[in-house]
Amino acid sequence: MASMVTENGRGAAAQTAQPQGPSRGAVRWGPQHAGARELASLYSPGKRCQEWISVILCFSLMAFNFIHLLANFHLGHVWYIQLGIVAGILTADFVSGLVHWGADTWGSVDLPIFGKAFIRPFREHHIDPTAITRHDFIETNGDNCMLTIFPLANMAFSFLTLSPAEIYHVYPLYCYLYALGIFVTLTNQIHKWSHTYFGLPRWVVFLQDWHIILPRKHHRIHHVSPHETYFCITTGWLNYPLEKLGFWRTLEDLITSMTGEKPRADDLKWATKGH
Repeated sequence: MASMVTENGRGAAAQTAQPQGPSRGAVRWGPQHAGARELASLYSPGKRCQEWISVILCFSLMAFNFIHLLANFHLGHVWYIQLGIVAGILTADFVSGLVHWGADTWGSVDLPIFGKAFIRPFREHHIDPTAITRHDFIETNGDNCMLTIFPLANMAFSFLTLSPAEIYHVYPLYCYLYALGIFVTLTNQIHKWSHTYFGLPRWVVFLQDWHIILPRKHHRIHHVSPHETYFCITTGWLNYPLEKLGFWRTLEDLITSMTGEKPRADDLKWATKGH
């Protein structure tokens, strides 16, 4: 077992090929794991249909809004556009961490509708981290596309109903929201690339190497069990400062003190299934 030093300076033990189980010795991770097989079998035709609809609506709205952003562009917006893009990326990174932390840490696959549809992939990912590399574009991105449909639809409605003068004044906000929408939509694709070690396009590797999107080595830190750190998975820019602040642990302690619930209890249940 190789020793890995995390980016926040703490040492952590990790296997080079498989994550370590949470204080339970060697575990046979991957698609052959009993929990992984059961979780994969819960992917339903209804869920697939929801993902298809979400992807089609999201990318249609994204194209519509992009055309209108180009049509309403003014040189006076250049600095605001750049600021909006950076702010949108940072917000997307934080949102990815918040959603990732929430689904990793709380809830159960047994919850009606929500559990099998949205928590299940997070449980599967920890005991079969390579499963995401075998998911196609629809399964990988369907849920993130669903999250952005409403704000993109609201933006499209505004382009159709506001006057050019009104659009001029809200244009910087729309640049921010559009950048946020793009990076939220692409978060799971970026996450998939962070688990893909062969056959990535050179431009993806370039973006990872320059930490413009989530690098592969950076994301390995999260997969050291019990998966309690480095939750941001869009760019990963916010992982180090949030860890230095103890942000996630403070939230967990607060929720545990209020509810009595233990973080990652359901995750542990699936990881130990069959052992």
